[in-house]
Parts: sequence; structure tokens; C-alpha cells
Amino acid sequence: MDLKVGIVGFGLRASLWRHAHKPGHGSEVTVVCDLGERGRADAAEKIPTAVITDNLDVLLDSGLDAVLVLTPDNQHAAVAVRTLKAGIPTFCEKPLDVTLEAADLILQTAFETGTRLYVGHNMRHMPVVVQMRDIIQAGTIGDVKAIWCRHFVGNGGDYYFKDWHAQRANTTGLLLQKGAHDIDVIHWLAGGYSTKVQAIGELAVYGDVASRRDNSARRMRDWFSVDNWPPTEQTDLAETIDVEDISMMNMVLDNGVLASYQQCHFTPDYWRNYTVIGTKGRIENFGDGPGEQIKVWTTRTSGFAEPDDVIEIQDGEGGHGGADPRLISEFLRFAAEGGRTQTNPIAARQAVAAGVLATESLRGDGSSKIVPVLPEGLVEYFDAGQPTRVREP
Repeated sequence: MDLKVGIVGFGLRASLWRHAHKPGHGSEVTVVCDLGERGRADAAEKIPTAVITDNLDVLLDSGLDAVLVLTPDNQHAAVAVRTLKAGIPTFCEKPLDVTLEAADLILQTAFETGTRLYVGHNMRHMPVVVQMRDIIQAGTIGDVKAIWCRHFVGNGGDYYFKDWHAQRANTTGLLLQKGAHDIDVIHWLAGGYSTKVQAIGELAVYGDVASRRDNSARRMRDWFSVDNWPPTEQTDLAETIDVEDISMMNMVLDNGVLASYQQCHFTPDYWRNYTVIGTKGRIENFGDGPGEQIKVWTTRTSGFAEPDDVIEIQDGEGGHGGADPRLISEFLRFAAEGGRTQTNPIAARQAVAAGVLATESLRGDGSSKIVPVLPEGLVEYFDAGQPTRVREP
């Protein structure tokens, strides 16, 4: 019997539908809820057998086995809290939400209801990240002591400065919205969570671009082009832009690892570069897609030297090097059976916490911010894979 799957929000991440809609092969999207006419029209075109609605109650009453919450980020808690209370195993797209209070509310609701919660940190399934972690776990570079991540967001002007992403009210900031991926990866590779963060950042380029318009009726595919270059000549940016287009963040982790994350939305290239330094060597990726390379240095040299080993980044079918289908497959298995997963709601919350507080730092005086800890029982529950609890009558 196929799992009955619902989707809330049929916008930027709606492409995940194709991995969940496999009638006769384990799962079928049976209902889609979206407040916008375009989202509903797109859903009706893609999944003609599904019920299409703008009423969340219709979805909640549809007898679903699982639901994907793919709304804009600042609506994640508003929807996920209701799906969790309805007892529907819930996939929440990353970041968990755009405030620490909302993220913690989602965790607390999942804990209190016992409903399974999964957060869509798909980079934990990306080959480049998985392969780098495997190298670290094998002890090749010894104990990790430092991680540096540079994120060259060459598509930033098209992806984040023409729609709802450009406003703090919707995202808090791109250090959180875009950086939640990388902060989570840094935590995962390091084997710890940030306890103290500090950052600087500016709206250095796109704030000065004069060409603005209301893009609420449009989607990214309506305007995206690599010919939109240089950044100062972008057109039709969002009417309101109050998020930073360049940010630099420092982190101190609970296991002593030091990390930094740099994010720039006006570079000519678009990829992530991770450098991980351990007590016996270091690794660094050159490109982050299939066929590109992870280089490993484990021998001391004087000056620059060719790596001791070169590992080719693997490929996979589907978005993000095959990460998206693996992400949805893991969620659907978890929704049906429970058990441990490669993603972790606690890790998702810690990425939000680090991103939110780093944003507070960069918009203040750049001083350090302390990440508040979660209740021990909550952490134990999620780290154990959200086991079924016997409740007292």
C-alpha cells in the first residue's frame, strides 16, 4: 500500500514532489495545499490526480501518512506545529524556521506529541559532504581541529534578491537562510555544535542597484540567466532589500573545534569550498559536483605540494548530486518505520541558533553571542531517533 503524502507550499522546493510521488512504488502525493493561485496551478499541472486546496484543514483531514512542509521559511513553524499536532510525520524544509523561538517550538511540539519530525538538510546526502566525512571518520587526517568554508554564491542576485528571500521579515538573513546548510555541514564534519558565534556582514552591492519591481507573481525561472552580469547591472531586484549580500562568521564548537564560514552573493562562480584541518593532515574540495575532486594532504612539505591522494566526487541521479531523492527516500522510510536518520532535528536547530545569533552579531557591534542550550531530555529523545514513548494515562 502506498504512503499517502501531502505537500504544503508548491514553490521553490516543489521539485521534491517527483521523489515522493511514485504511485504503485511506495508513495503517492494525494493532496497539495498552497495559498497562491500559481502554486495551485503548478501543482495541478504536475500532479493531476492530487486534491489541490488553499485550506490547510483539508490537508490535515486527508488521512495522510506523511507531509512535506515546503513553505517560505518564516511559515515553517506555523504549518509544522499543526501537522505535528495532527499526528502526521512531518518533513520540514531547512532552515527549521527563521527564529530560534519558532525552531524550538517545532522541536517541543514533536517531542510532546511523539509525532516524527524530519528536517530537509539534503547536504548530508550530497556526495561531496558524505565523502569528506567518510575520510574524516576513517581517521585519515587525525582529530579535526579547524574547518573553513567559503561559499561563492554566484547565482545570489537571481536566487535571493528578487523575491521574498530579500527581506529580513521572511528569512532573518541569508547568513541563516542560505548558511544553514553549511553551518550544519560544518557541525557534522566537526562532530560538534557551536557554543559561541561572531560575525560581520554588509549589503555591499545589491542595495545600490536601482532597478526594482514587484516580483510576487513571478518565479525564479522567469528571470534567471547567467547573462545577468555583472552584479551591479542586475535588473528587477525586489522592491525591499534589507538582508546582507556578504557575511563572515566565526564559530567555537563544544568539542574545541574552531570554524569559519564566508558567504558572498556577487561572485562570478557558484560552489562551496570546505577545508578541514586535523592533527594528521587536511582535506579540501575543489568543486563540489560530480567528477570534481577532494584532495588530501597527509605528508609535511615545504611550501605548496601536490596532494597525497585525490578522490573523485561521486555522481547520483536527482537534484544536488542525488541528494534530493535520497533525502525523500530516507524521510518516507522514517515516516513509515521510524529509526535513526542521517539528518537530525537537534542539528537543524543548532544550525538555526548559530545562524540567528551570528546575524544578531553582525547587525550589532560584531561581538560574540552564546548559543543557548536545549533541555537534556529533548536532546536525548531526538538523538535516540525519536523512539515511541509510552505515555501515562
